[in-house]
Amino acid sequence: MSAQTDYCQKYSIAPPATSSLYRSGLKRCFDLTVMLPAALFVAPLLAIAAVLIKLDSRGPVFFVQERLGRYGSKFHTYKLRTMTDRPRVATAEVLPGHSEVTRVGHWFRRFKIDELPQVWNILNGDMSLIGPRPALPEAIRDYNTDGLRRLLERPGLTGMAQVHGNIYLSWPERWIYDAEYVDRVSFGLDLSILLKSVAVVLCGEEKFLKKPESKSHAGEERRAA
Repeated sequence: MSAQTDYCQKYSIAPPATSSLYRSGLKRCFDLTVMLPAALFVAPLLAIAAVLIKLDSRGPVFFVQERLGRYGSKFHTYKLRTMTDRPRVATAEVLPGHSEVTRVGHWFRRFKIDELPQVWNILNGDMSLIGPRPALPEAIRDYNTDGLRRLLERPGLTGMAQVHGNIYLSWPERWIYDAEYVDRVSFGLDLSILLKSVAVVLCGEEKFLKKPESKSHAGEERRAA
């Protein structure tokens, strides 16, 4: 029994609506083609970022956290630390203006620089360049069908929800976009999301806010059944 079949049976959800050569193998090739040269560009940026973090506040350079991967597996994500080094239980989303975000951390978050260490997660195969953002393990307890379907693909550095408003969307609204992505995975869609992500970083997420009009097509089919 495959990991996908086992996961779908466990949560009583349907597999992706379509299968393709891109989904089964070329998507991973696309990740490596983009991220291997990108890693050379990211390395000096991370070195500069590490210096700025150390000059700005006390604590480690990296923030490591366990997240949900494909089919509900778990892995550790790597980010640049953007908050004060105070013990906390990281269960809530950190929104703009949070009092514990450092001065350097504010700008790292605004331009997504804090996510750059996840290049390693992509090269390692835990993540993809494009896909639903990795969630905390306990989030699976709150998932509806769309939320469960988002785990049918590797989590991504950016994704469909991120180019439609991200933090300005509710979690269920993000899950709708994620489930839609799972059913529509293609090279053209990934390239479109990647280009839109550049615009989002430059202009801000609020400029691209678009609420999902309805449940994903797959979700409508399941409710009608």
